[in-house]
Amino acid sequence: MGPGSDQEQEHIVSSENAAAGAAGDESADGADAPVWDVVVVGAGPAGASAAHAAANEGRRVLLLEKSELPRYKTCGGGIIGPSRDALPPGFELPLQDRVHAVTFSLNGRFTRTRRSRRMLFGLINRPEFDQGLVEAAQKAGAELRTGVTVSRVEQHGTAVPDRRTVAVVLSDGETVLARAVVGADGSASRIGAHVGVTMDQVDLGLEAEIPVPATVAEDWRGRVLIDWGPMPGSYGWVFPKGDVLTVGVISARGEGAATKQYLEDFIARLGLAGFEPKISSGHLTRCRSDDSPLSRGRVLVCGDAAGLLEPWTREGISFALRSGRLAGEWAVRIAESHDAVDARRQALNYAFAVKAGLGVEMAVGRRMLTLFERRPGVLHAAITGLRPAWKAFADITRGSTTLAGLVRTHAMARRAMDLLERRG
Repeated sequence: MGPGSDQEQEHIVSSENAAAGAAGDESADGADAPVWDVVVVGAGPAGASAAHAAANEGRRVLLLEKSELPRYKTCGGGIIGPSRDALPPGFELPLQDRVHAVTFSLNGRFTRTRRSRRMLFGLINRPEFDQGLVEAAQKAGAELRTGVTVSRVEQHGTAVPDRRTVAVVLSDGETVLARAVVGADGSASRIGAHVGVTMDQVDLGLEAEIPVPATVAEDWRGRVLIDWGPMPGSYGWVFPKGDVLTVGVISARGEGAATKQYLEDFIARLGLAGFEPKISSGHLTRCRSDDSPLSRGRVLVCGDAAGLLEPWTREGISFALRSGRLAGEWAVRIAESHDAVDARRQALNYAFAVKAGLGVEMAVGRRMLTLFERRPGVLHAAITGLRPAWKAFADITRGSTTLAGLVRTHAMARRAMDLLERRG
C-alpha cells in the first residue's frame, strides 16, 4: 500500500469510525483524522510482535514500515528456544532446516562436531519469517502501511492536539496521531534517538547468501558451523537453508578491513570461494548502555531500536520478539493513561520488565564476551571436550534455560566464570 492514497485513507477513517467505541478519538480540531491507540514504527520481529500484542488486546494499532514486504535483512536466521517460545500462538515457523549438529573450530583449526538426537534450533529466512509475523499482527487486528518513512515523533508543539497524544510525522509531511508509540525501527532508530538510547557496543556483521549444488547442500543439512575468529570477540558461522548457505562473520566495529578479510578467508577454507553469492550484505549491531532509557513520555523502544541483543553472540531475534511483546502490552497501558504521571508509571513498569529479564541476560552476555575476547581457546576446548559445557550449550539453544539462568542456578558454571575472570 502507498503511504497516502485516497483509498487507504478512506479505509482507515471508516475502520476507525466503526471502532469508535474502542477508543474513538478525533483530533482536537474536530477533523476526522483518527487517533490510534498504538502506532508501531518498524515491521521487523520486534515491531510485529508489539503490534500483535497491542492488537490482541482489542486496541486500534497502526504498524508502519518503510520498505515493501517481504524484504531482506542481514541475519543468520537462527531460531533458538526463547525465540520459539515468544512467537504468537499458532505461529508456524517457516523452517528451512532443523539443526542437530554443530561443528566448532578455532579460526579454522581444532575442528570438532558435536551432535544431538533432539533438535537444537531451527533456521529461517528473514523475509518469510518477518512476513509471517506481520500477517499474524494483521490477523489480530493491526493495520499495516508499507512504504512509509517516519521522520520524527513530537510530544509537544502545534502538531500535538493534547498531552495524551503523540504526533508521528512522516517524510511526506503527513502526521499520524497516537496515544502511545512503539519504536522498533532498527539499530539506526530515529525513535531511539528521540528517546535518547545510547550504545556501548557496536559490531560489524558481514554475510553472504551462497547458492550451492545439491551435493554440497546435502553435506551441510542439519549441521551448522561456528568458528571462533582471529580478532578478539569475533566469530563466523555457516547456516544451511536448503540449496543456500548463509555464511557470515562478526567483529567489533573499527576492524572493517580485518572483518572483510576474515569473511574471505573463511569462505575460501570452506571450499565455497568458487560459488557466486546471490546476496552480500553488511549490518551494524548495537548493544545498549546499562543506563540507557527505554522510554520518553508516551514513546517506548524495543528490539534493535533499544539496543537489546545478546552481547556475546549478538543474537537479536529472541530479544526482539520478547521485548516487542512487552512493549506492545505496556503501550496499551500507556494509551489508557489519562495523565503524564500515569503514563510515566507504565513506562517505568515496561523498563523494569525488560531489565529484570533481558537486562539480566545481557549482563551475563557481557561477561561472557569479555572472557571470550581474552580466552577463546578455553571456551573452544570446554564446549568441544567437556560434556557439561556442551549440554549447557544445547540447553540454552533449545530454550530449557538461559545463559543467565545457567550461571544463577549452577554453582559449577558460576565458579568457572569467576575463576576465568580472575585469571584474566
